[in-house]
Amino acid sequence: MSRLADKVAIITGIGSGMGRAAAKLFAAQGAQVVGCDISEASCGAVVADIRNAGGEISALAPCNPVAPDQAERLVRFALDQYGGIDVVYNNAAEVEMAWIEHMTSDMWATTMRGELDIVFNLVKAAWPHLKARGGGSIINCGSISGKVGIKVLPAIGHATGKGGVIAMTRQIAVEGGPHKIRANSISPGLVRTGATIDLMKSPEWLAAMSAKLLLDGQVGEPEDIAYCALFLASDESGWVTGADFAIDGGASAC
Repeated sequence: MSRLADKVAIITGIGSGMGRAAAKLFAAQGAQVVGCDISEASCGAVVADIRNAGGEISALAPCNPVAPDQAERLVRFALDQYGGIDVVYNNAAEVEMAWIEHMTSDMWATTMRGELDIVFNLVKAAWPHLKARGGGSIINCGSISGKVGIKVLPAIGHATGKGGVIAMTRQIAVEGGPHKIRANSISPGLVRTGATIDLMKSPEWLAAMSAKLLLDGQVGEPEDIAYCALFLASDESGWVTGADFAIDGGASAC
């Protein structure tokens, strides 16, 4: 249970879903977790769970790295708490879901900030400290929507933002290589989270989404994504960079 022993890992959006699963798993594997969330109550509950289980975590809430000063605040907090940074996991996002004819300019701008700026801001703030550490791992959350269109998902903004995250991650890997900073993205498919649970209540929508899942229509769980992130955060992935990992039950394969 020590795949991340002594590593300091920043994880955004730990209050629910995939961020919560990653925070708990990373802490269980020996990481010193630095979390943030926009919800103080949700974040506090996760912190309490991890500490009660014997894990190490400190967190800021409310904190939203969509603002550059909040990303810098989170990095300073990590340095103050643990003296360095080894892993940056950009899990959090903010998105407005709409078909193109209903997507307003304000909704578009909110989505671009919440999908792209939020990643760029934290990577930029952490970059000099990863270099000073002699390298590290950056993990960014993409999406199947960044690679394929989905007929039943009003994702014009989300698809654009996540496609940008995947492309940004490749460039981060190129620029980080000389500094031993690795960068990879994870592209989840349909995962059972607070953001999808209401949609999955529609039998027609769930059937359409599940039809492309190769493992007998099995929907993903947050832990499925967290285990991929754990690998990418660990030294086991020391020769892995510039890659996108499709954790989608095979949905992008056909």
